[in-house]
Amino acid sequence: MRYHCPTVNAVNRAKQRPSGSDHPAGESAPTDAGLWLDWEKDILSFLSARLPGGRVQIWYLEAFCRSGSTNRAWDETTIPHQTVRLDPGGPTKHLRLKSTVAGGVEVWHDLRVVKEGVRFDLRLTNRSDTAVDVVWAQPCLRVADFTGRTQETYLDRCFVFTERSDHHGLTRLDEMPRREEGRYRGGQVYVPAGVDHADVNPRPISPVTPVNGLIGCFSADDTQILAMAWDQTQELFQGVITCIHADFRIGGLKAGETKRLRGRLYLMGNDIPRLLRLYHRDFPD
Repeated sequence: MRYHCPTVNAVNRAKQRPSGSDHPAGESAPTDAGLWLDWEKDILSFLSARLPGGRVQIWYLEAFCRSGSTNRAWDETTIPHQTVRLDPGGPTKHLRLKSTVAGGVEVWHDLRVVKEGVRFDLRLTNRSDTAVDVVWAQPCLRVADFTGRTQETYLDRCFVFTERSDHHGLTRLDEMPRREEGRYRGGQVYVPAGVDHADVNPRPISPVTPVNGLIGCFSADDTQILAMAWDQTQELFQGVITCIHADFRIGGLKAGETKRLRGRLYLMGNDIPRLLRLYHRDFPD
């Protein structure tokens, strides 16, 4: 399926909007004025002249998932959902979405451009009178243009953080041992400590345990970093369409229960110590 991508002209038109149109009264304008957001047909676009090709896209969201996902057919794991945009279309600094997930779950998404990236604030509510087994969800970050690589060649551009003592723990995906056996072949799942290995992507699970919730990649010219993290992480995943995932944990919802989640996309210069400082500031727990 082809997805429409906003053009540079659309971004330029958005820049002509009144200064108060992209953020509520009393809220200061974003400090990273070069980055814009757009969303259409489940594709979230980050638009900036700093990006190769002028954009990066996330399949947002690819799936909401039940427990027991590791050893089960994927179509039996995913929960039907539909997402709609709540504000006018076109590039913006503040984007609001609503997902309706089968079983009575509503997810309200508030996305805002901030310095060096985008902030995600999610509110998930079970409107039904029974528990819903919605355990985790997948935003799929596509990085082919950003890294300048293909599915076969991008591993050395992508990284997670491990217990290695050098390079601040940064470990490129091609530097780690890989497993090839799983319900489905291809890709690699990196499971944080404390997460049940029965409840992750049904693809090969790495023998390496990441030490934090960050996954990222370097730009083709090595001048920029693109990374993503959430305050609750189910898995980090190197996927099969030149993509990387920081998949967030929901942990199920009781009848009437509401949970909140926070996420962050980082788009910044190639400065790993600063990336880690920002991550620990944003996610101190």
